[in-house]
Amino acid sequence: MTAHAFIHMGTLARAHGLKGEICVEWYADSPLRDMRLYLQVDVETPRPVRIVAVRRHKKHPLALIEGVCDRTEAETLRGAKLLLPVDELPSTAEDELYLYQLPGLEVVLHENGSSIGHIDHVDFPGGQEIWAIHTVGGREILFPVVEAFVLSVNLEEGRVVIDPPPGLLEIYLA
Repeated sequence: MTAHAFIHMGTLARAHGLKGEICVEWYADSPLRDMRLYLQVDVETPRPVRIVAVRRHKKHPLALIEGVCDRTEAETLRGAKLLLPVDELPSTAEDELYLYQLPGLEVVLHENGSSIGHIDHVDFPGGQEIWAIHTVGGREILFPVVEAFVLSVNLEEGRVVIDPPPGLLEIYLA
């Protein structure tokens, strides 16, 4: 599998206790233990990993990873990524998509079909979904994802049609 065939599901944080448990920053609603995960430390090729036990501690999961037997070994994994193969993601409904599918999509204006750029990444400051759009001229537009502003997302065509509120684009392009 190539690196782009994975979704970053969580990051290993600090060791907990003496028996090899490690705190996990988990980014999904899915149970940590019931997934076929891969571990990537630094830039190495992801390798399969087995989570043998999970428990909650102060709102975060603590995981026990097969082969990690003590605190010292757990500390060596700090910052490692837990990855899930893309082909293991559940199917989406017709009107749904995964956030990883958005970067790279062309963003065009509803009024005239002109391209303003491509989605670079997605953020959630304050809980609001924001697309960072890089324009053809190299600028960045922070676009609020609101149903009234996003008219369509077509993954097959690789494009998003937007109808921004008056003045929004002028703030960035002036």
